[in-house]
Amino acid sequence: MLGFLRKKKEEKGGTMLYMSEPTILYNTRTEKTCVEILEKHFSPGRILVPSKYGLRPTEHFIDESDIFVAIAIAGKLTSGVVREIQRAEGLRKRIYTLEIARKGEELEYAIVEGVPEELERLTPEQTTEFYDEFRAEEFTKPGDLFFGNRRRIW
Repeated sequence: MLGFLRKKKEEKGGTMLYMSEPTILYNTRTEKTCVEILEKHFSPGRILVPSKYGLRPTEHFIDESDIFVAIAIAGKLTSGVVREIQRAEGLRKRIYTLEIARKGEELEYAIVEGVPEELERLTPEQTTEFYDEFRAEEFTKPGDLFFGNRRRIW
């Protein structure tokens, strides 16, 4: 009766792309920009964005995907992304890397086939340190943590 209130089912046609991203990018402008870049470059039928599932595991979607894209921030792959890369490699998926970095207000990026060896693969401890440094850049004053910061770059 109230069918109009139901969530529309996602179309499952075409290729499926799994976007493996660091959790620090969940629901940010950068994540949105990454999705736009991938749509433009690959034109997939569907892009699976893990942030839509909160912090629930999404690795099982790698099995269903045709293309796997790992996102590297400033030359670093976080431990969660590394774990998902290993799964995609085991399943022999087509793997690409989207390398992103901020230069002022601009987001610079490069899409590379495979996973470049020069990217630093972080352990869980190193990932935590990286996230702490990342947050320190975003929230320079104690009040920023509670009230936000208008100059957010990521």
